[in-house]
Amino acid sequence: MEQTATTKQLLEQYYSGFARKEGWETVLSDDFLFTGGDMTRPEPLVGKAAYRQVIDRFSRVFDAMRVKEMIVDGENACVIGTYDFTFPNGARITGDVAEIWKARDGKLQALTIFFDTLTFQKNTPA
Repeated sequence: MEQTATTKQLLEQYYSGFARKEGWETVLSDDFLFTGGDMTRPEPLVGKAAYRQVIDRFSRVFDAMRVKEMIVDGENACVIGTYDFTFPNGARITGDVAEIWKARDGKLQALTIFFDTLTFQKNTPA
C-alpha cells in the first residue's frame, strides 16, 4: 500500500508543476524514458533532458491542463489529462491524452502517451 501512495504523490507533484509549466521535472528519474507522439518511432527517448526538450515544445501549444482521471496500482499508473490547446494557426481545441506511467525507487521512471496526432499535424507548421 505504501508504494501506491508514493506513486500517487509523485504524480500529484508532477501534474501540479506541469499545469504551472515549472517544477514538474524534480520527480523524474535521470534515466527517464518517454514514448509517444510519433507512432513511427516506438523506441523511447532516454533521459530527463531529452524529455524536457519535448515538453519545452509542447508547452508552447497548451494553455492549461487538468487531471481528469488517475488510476494507481503500485508502481504503475494511468492518467487521463485534459489539455486546452492553442495552435500556431489560431485553432483552439480541448482534448484528452492517455498517459501511462511507471515509477521506481521514489521517482517517475517512464511515460508512454497516446493522443490524437492528426490534430497536431493539421494545426502545426511542418
